[in-house]
Amino acid sequence: MKRNNNAFASPTTVGLFSLLSMVLFCLSGCGHNDGSVMAENEMVYSGVTTRIRGFDPVKAGDVSSAMAISKIYEGLVQYSYLERPYKVIPNLAESMPDISEDGLVYTFKIRNGLFFQDDPCFGKSNGKGRELTAEDFVYSIKRVADVKNQSTGYWVYNNRIVGLDDFRDKSKDPESTDYDSIVEGLTALDRYTLQIRLVAPYPQLLWVLTMHYGYAVPREAVSHYGGEFLNNPVGTGPFVLEDWVRNYCVKFVRNPKWSESGRIELYPSVGEEKDRASGLLDDAGKAVPIIDRIVQYVISDPSTQWLKFVTGGLESSAISRDNWDAVISPGGGLTESLKKRGIRLNKQPSLNVFYVGFNMNDPVVGMSENKAKDLGHKKLRQALTCAFNSETWIKFWNGRIIRAKGPIPPGVAGFKDEPAQYPYDLDKATKLLAEAGYPDGVSAETGKRLRLTVELGSADPQTREAIDLMSSFFREIGVLLEASYNNWPTFLQKMERRQCQLYRLGWIADYPDAENFLQLFYGPNSSPGPNHSNYESPEIDKLYEMIRTMNDTHERTAIYRKMADIVEEDAPWIFTDHPMSFGLHHSWVKNYKHHDFPYGMTKYRKLDLVMREEWQRNYGKKHWRE
Repeated sequence: MKRNNNAFASPTTVGLFSLLSMVLFCLSGCGHNDGSVMAENEMVYSGVTTRIRGFDPVKAGDVSSAMAISKIYEGLVQYSYLERPYKVIPNLAESMPDISEDGLVYTFKIRNGLFFQDDPCFGKSNGKGRELTAEDFVYSIKRVADVKNQSTGYWVYNNRIVGLDDFRDKSKDPESTDYDSIVEGLTALDRYTLQIRLVAPYPQLLWVLTMHYGYAVPREAVSHYGGEFLNNPVGTGPFVLEDWVRNYCVKFVRNPKWSESGRIELYPSVGEEKDRASGLLDDAGKAVPIIDRIVQYVISDPSTQWLKFVTGGLESSAISRDNWDAVISPGGGLTESLKKRGIRLNKQPSLNVFYVGFNMNDPVVGMSENKAKDLGHKKLRQALTCAFNSETWIKFWNGRIIRAKGPIPPGVAGFKDEPAQYPYDLDKATKLLAEAGYPDGVSAETGKRLRLTVELGSADPQTREAIDLMSSFFREIGVLLEASYNNWPTFLQKMERRQCQLYRLGWIADYPDAENFLQLFYGPNSSPGPNHSNYESPEIDKLYEMIRTMNDTHERTAIYRKMADIVEEDAPWIFTDHPMSFGLHHSWVKNYKHHDFPYGMTKYRKLDLVMREEWQRNYGKKHWRE
């Protein structure tokens, strides 16, 4: 579960080039000038990371560590790189699993001839990496369950796999955990066949197995390195760790075991229609990884990172709030000076949704057992939705968002790219408000103007400006919106105690399945659960109980859409926005496509070295002042 109250920060303008000499001095010791041997025309990708905690898949609770781990380790399945909506495809498994009719048994066939990288831990073979087997997955999932490992990821398996909870309870004993003990739901039927038995249907299991909590780890490495296993990764992935200077840089090189063992992985040949026109399918069918080496720097200062990017020292860059005005034009595109340098802007919707929620227990905006009154309350919520000026809201956020049309974000099966049922329309808002019993915003019963209160989890200037803007939307139809500012714990407490009338919140996807969003409208999940609107609908509850155990089918997607329509009609939320993801890339970076779950995707990247050399001549360090 991820809740987000305010994911935006006000951009400020800074000088772009005042720190160039410091950048060149500080970063000269890692990368191309570090003394390591570089082959002629070697394809080296330079990027940025934050401080990495280590390379043990069971302990990575942060994005940067997970990204690093996914270059070295792999799982049974992975995301398709180019296809949208997101799709799971085989990786170390030779095909998608055989799933029993009751959805309780998943049987995976492991690909033959896949090897762990060479490492001293494999003493029996003089350091030569051994073949991957089904037992490696049994062992690796047990490691996630072992209490002694203090894994951040047991939530994905908790109460899911038959016997695994019992294994976890036994691992609490002070004695060494017995990894040879039988877990009924984790079985290697033979050398290349893994079977997982579930306590109850778990349609999201395949999404979960793409995560690092499902990656294969060799038992020999854990035994050999002990506590230092965190710093000595041994995987089957496309890259191996070459060097790691903590809090400074980390370097990966192509895994030589892939070519030695004859392993061939191919660049995808299937994607969206637009991918072919944009060149993303030009390398279809070619062997990956394409890049030879990856060097990632730990650069905490945004200005330093930005200068390294604009002088060609980094292939890609995010856009910090400090650099926003210097990078993005008032129209929302890239500034002309950056376009001139061949820098590309990539912006995509992200898998999250922000909203203003109504408390359905509230006597003014909520649901009522009185059908006539309940209809009036619903028309009030619809009227406020129609009064929400999405175009002005988007401009306020510098074009970093798109208007949300419902609870399911773009990129997730069930999303409908159709006009909203209640778009910005002041005439319709005024009509609905009168039908709700508030002509021109005044109660027909009491003669008093309607006043509503929205609870907020922050009092920073940007939040205040945003709510002032939203209040102006509602004043257009005669409704007064007042803000109640709280610190974050107090705000959460009010929601959990059902003390809010309105509130502003966001939800970030745990995985690309609409179930993760639709559960926010499931009656039993009402506060203190994640359904903070305390919305109840017998039809929604019935449909949710159906889809939570359904496999990914057209029928389930149709139900998702039906549920979204019902929720949009009932209007327990004003669906305000989906934040956009912004990234910058040099023209010589090829095969880049935004992915909300980008773990393991670096193997598809490519660099045009001729184009990079030409750029350096025209726009490199000698011309940084231009």
